Amino acid sequence: MSDKKPTLGFIGIGLMGKPMTLRLLDAGFSVNVWNRSPEKLQPVTDSGAKACSSIAELVQTSEVIILCLADTAVVESIVRNKIATNGTEGKLLIDLSSIHPENTRQLAALLHEKCAMGWVDAPVSGGVAGAEQGDLAIMAGGSAENIAVARLVLAPLYKQLTHMGEVGSGQITKICNQMIVSCNVLVIAEMMALAKQAGVDAKQIPAALAGGFADSKPLQISGAEMATETFEPVKWRVKTLLKDLNMAVDLSVKQGTAAPMSALAAQLMQLHGSHGYLEQDPATLIKLYTKTDA
Repeated sequence: MSDKKPTLGFIGIGLMGKPMTLRLLDAGFSVNVWNRSPEKLQPVTDSGAKACSSIAELVQTSEVIILCLADTAVVESIVRNKIATNGTEGKLLIDLSSIHPENTRQLAALLHEKCAMGWVDAPVSGGVAGAEQGDLAIMAGGSAENIAVARLVLAPLYKQLTHMGEVGSGQITKICNQMIVSCNVLVIAEMMALAKQAGVDAKQIPAALAGGFADSKPLQISGAEMATETFEPVKWRVKTLLKDLNMAVDLSVKQGTAAPMSALAAQLMQLHGSHGYLEQDPATLIKLYTKTDA
């Protein structure tokens, strides 16, 4: 890849994809974009991104293709049916999505076999705020050569990017991240409901615990929202945590390890989702523990 900034192709202009694309544009990259819902492209095309009429066009006119998609099935469909048939040697795919590590390895091998493209799995942590501010944590898997390109391309997006090992390692690390985050959010919801019921001013809990061992970003963000029952705008979704917890349980079974807390968290998240909250913010999890919803 040449010394000049590569032309990027960004697929998936959603909650995370939009602020990421805007930051890449602000950093001086040329960015081609495609989204399943074309109406979501306007904020980024207004800022200089070029809308492509098809994924094929995007792949053919971009040197680095970046994915930020909902789940394993969507990534697999796009890679197998669109990117593998239009990619060429020397190009790189960077997948920011959180998907199953086993599928990641299979798709990376397929892409190398079909068109000699490289692969970096680079799932992110930090939410919409992290994407907007450019201080995401990125955990990446791939060859040293491809990781070096990813560091340069993704520089406007992250505070830290850690090379975790070969392809698939980034996805495994993200699953570990989500096990902690999901269990944390659930116990925060449980704690907030208890505090409210016991007569404590729950709005003061995030400030009271700031800097202590119980402090965390989920406490400061979701805890504050739970205290005031502020569930909009949606910054992340229950279904995202559930997807990642299910992958954690599946991975633990395949590795022969125990993950009882994550398995219970997945069941509780599924229960909450079955009440119509899958597309809602995880702050709504407090409703699992309130008497009005019992």
